[in-house]
Amino acid sequence: MIETHRATTAAPAEDEPDLLRDQFRQLLRYRGLIGAGVGIGLLGGAYLGISTLDTYVASADVVLRAPTIDPFDPNIAADKAVNIGSERQTALSSSVAEEAGKQLGLPASGIPALRSGLQVTNPPQSMVLRFTYTSDTAKAAAQRANAMTDAYLARRQAALEDTRDKMIKSYKDQRDPVAKQLDELAKQVTSLPAGPGRDAAYASKTDLQSKVNNFNGQIAKLEALDMSPGRVTSVAAPPTGADGPGIPMSLAIGVAVGLALGLLGAWVRLVFDPAPRSDGDVSRALRAPVLGTLPRDKTGGGPLLAAGETDPRLAEEYRSVAFRLAYDARFADRRRLLVVAPRGSSEIAAAVAVNLAASFAETGKDVLLMEADLRTPVLASQLPTDGGDRPRWSQQPGGSAGGTGEAEWPDGRQLVVDAGESGTFDLIPGDRVRNVPRALTSPRATRLVSEADSPNSTVVVLAPPVLSYADALALVDRVDGVLVVCDPRAVHRADLARIRELISGAGGTVLGAVLHGPLPGEKRAGKETRRKGAAGTAAPDPAPAARPLPGPDEPVAGDGSDTVALRTVRSGRR
Repeated sequence: MIETHRATTAAPAEDEPDLLRDQFRQLLRYRGLIGAGVGIGLLGGAYLGISTLDTYVASADVVLRAPTIDPFDPNIAADKAVNIGSERQTALSSSVAEEAGKQLGLPASGIPALRSGLQVTNPPQSMVLRFTYTSDTAKAAAQRANAMTDAYLARRQAALEDTRDKMIKSYKDQRDPVAKQLDELAKQVTSLPAGPGRDAAYASKTDLQSKVNNFNGQIAKLEALDMSPGRVTSVAAPPTGADGPGIPMSLAIGVAVGLALGLLGAWVRLVFDPAPRSDGDVSRALRAPVLGTLPRDKTGGGPLLAAGETDPRLAEEYRSVAFRLAYDARFADRRRLLVVAPRGSSEIAAAVAVNLAASFAETGKDVLLMEADLRTPVLASQLPTDGGDRPRWSQQPGGSAGGTGEAEWPDGRQLVVDAGESGTFDLIPGDRVRNVPRALTSPRATRLVSEADSPNSTVVVLAPPVLSYADALALVDRVDGVLVVCDPRAVHRADLARIRELISGAGGTVLGAVLHGPLPGEKRAGKETRRKGAAGTAAPDPAPAARPLPGPDEPVAGDGSDTVALRTVRSGRR
């Protein structure tokens, strides 16, 4: 590999189209919500289509006019003389419905139902009232619309005539006393002699005559009014088809509305989802780039070493991650890499550490893989190892801790892992110890990590999940560069931010992240375990920390006697 290094920084800021595309891809992850919205929309559309199959609507239009003597007078403003809002309320009143019910021969109990089907509207900037009636048959809709129109016009004309008659009666009541007084005065004038008295009587007679003439003029004016309430410009006719949009159109509308509801629900779920749903979310939480995404493994785990597999995509992805790390100036300065998972299982983190070690060995480097997971060490039992002599990494002889006779990790035991075409690399297998923090921070462990300072050397350290144990934080200041391996659907953004803060506080740097998906059958196995535990039929496995330490005469896992073939090893559950 060419040793031309450049810093690998976080992904550059995305422009607006990229962000929109990323958000749209994230919305499509919630296919269940979108599908539920479409299903609800289809049900609503089907209900709308079926419920409107027997719905018929008929309309009649009425133009209102004010009473007038000269209908062609341009100075008359009908909109000033008629309150269209009050007229609309009158058209919807019970008195109009009762009049229409009499015309239709309906009993008094059917008047509320008759009113419920009527809708009266006023088109803007017009003196038109539109009577729209909805019924279950076309003939009934037309008949009832026309009946309501006729009843309203009759009611309005009766109201106008009643008002006119009351005004005429009022004028006559005021005129009659004056006319009687005028008649009496006329009789007196004829009998009076000529002189000032007769002249005064004539003046009073003229004044009374003027009043009587004024009242007669007002009465004549009211009697001459054209009292037509309006005219029907459009008679309701039986509709030729149902008013509803039809089942196909209703279903289309339902799908559109349901899709909008589903997308809205998915967007709300996305906003309140604590898990990162894209590489950008992971990068922003860790403030480090995503170095790679492992392809989905359909085999249920797969070998721990990806080299030599029939599907080369996984091995190529590991080589790509190693290449990006090698071109990071922060890693190139010290070549020490700590591989951790956020929490839970570190199975994928172990596979990443092993395959990165193989990828670095493929470039000709001297690679040491340290299994610092001293709580559940499994690498020695799952990798093809031998006891070859590699004195370069075996500078620490075995010994006892404080003269107690107990082996203290690292005890000088070293294995050589055959990575096939990638070459070989050294493995310092983990071992269960009583005091994990003391073993990880021991001088011998520090000397092993410092071997990366030698030319052409690289040290990869595998630690337990950083949020489950503090073991990884005890190694951060010695390793500096940290690679986080996580499933973005199983970790929260807050967890990733906390990992970055813990690593930065311990003096380390997050170089990047490697993403992967859930293992096949993982969710199903979890559900079965919970179901059995709830039923009391299966007891959980004992915690790894509660397992007893190996005795002095017991064989040590990974001493070379339990080596298995490379392509048949399956990664174990950690």
